[in-house]
Amino acid sequence: MTVFQPRTVVIAGGLVVAALALSACGAAPDNKSTTADGKSAATAASAADFGGLDALVKAAKKEGTLHAIALPRDWANYGALLDGFQKKYGIKVTVENPDGTSAQEIQAVSTRKGQDRAPDVLDIGSSFTASAAQQGLLASYKVAGYDDIPAAQKDAQARWFNDYGGYVSIGCDAKRVKVCPTTFKDLLKPEYKGQVALNGNPTKSGSAFGGVFAAALANGGSFDNIQPGIDFFAQLKKSGNYTPVESTPATVEKGETPISIDWDYLNAGYADEFKSKGLDWKIAVPSDGQYAQYYSQAINKDAPHPAAARLWEEYLYSAEGQNLWLKGYARPVLMPALDKAGTLDKTAAAALPQVTGTPSFPTKAQQDKASSVLTQGWGKAVSG
Repeated sequence: MTVFQPRTVVIAGGLVVAALALSACGAAPDNKSTTADGKSAATAASAADFGGLDALVKAAKKEGTLHAIALPRDWANYGALLDGFQKKYGIKVTVENPDGTSAQEIQAVSTRKGQDRAPDVLDIGSSFTASAAQQGLLASYKVAGYDDIPAAQKDAQARWFNDYGGYVSIGCDAKRVKVCPTTFKDLLKPEYKGQVALNGNPTKSGSAFGGVFAAALANGGSFDNIQPGIDFFAQLKKSGNYTPVESTPATVEKGETPISIDWDYLNAGYADEFKSKGLDWKIAVPSDGQYAQYYSQAINKDAPHPAAARLWEEYLYSAEGQNLWLKGYARPVLMPALDKAGTLDKTAAAALPQVTGTPSFPTKAQQDKASSVLTQGWGKAVSG
């Protein structure tokens, strides 16, 4: 079993943030959920701090709503997680801008402070969580399983903690592509003209950023040097193999992106989805550029539904929630702890895309440096 270490994602320096529509829909409630003895969910640092999980459930049900953002139902089995939470607690979950970026999530938190339409919870990259924490946007909260999360995978003040991760992989439509590529070197072959895509813009998207970093590792780069990855995509563009079309299940079905560089859990999930449509989607974790990342959870410090926000995190880090991520081919952060406790879904674990070796991860400083270099060089590399 591969055990992940710190999760890393995009993009800190030189960030270009897409503007959001910010029309106000009313102010956030003035009276946060409180217990009979005056404990406030908005300041609770754990379920015990609020009087226990039952008290948190009661307060969350009274709020009745959880406002999430940028959670696609087909991403890491989030559809099952959203449905499971609603069914278990009877709390309505609204998901705004399901295909949004980490940058847009932070923008929504910072610009909607005091509004009832502000996001309650976030699922974002660690570069963004660190920045958001420094800006004072995130609440300190320890889920029940907090102590089982490795120290390198969480904030010491519990303002964020890693949730699930995966490897950069190459997905391929085996009916449209005669021989599917399995390495970054393969992607340069002339038979792949106009077929190779990323899942988004790497200056804004964690999965696309990971794809460029993986390409750097495959071409003589390192965590201190992402430039070979940028150069690789420039070469891919020059050869005609790279397409700027953002890869999605819809573009794959249309034949617009028959080769897609994306997280292994997304490509594996798409493979299941495509089977019923007669599409044979193959997945390979490239041996010449193994790169793995985690995403992170955080609670908006000014969440309009603070009890529901905290209950959502408790659900995600329960055995039920962690195993639902696992069923979506993502590797949950508490996977070793669940395995030790005998609560790991062994069938789902066995279905994960196979990877050899142990992944390593860039530091925060290395991420920031790579982000800056990528932001400055990406447009030039793939323009024209």
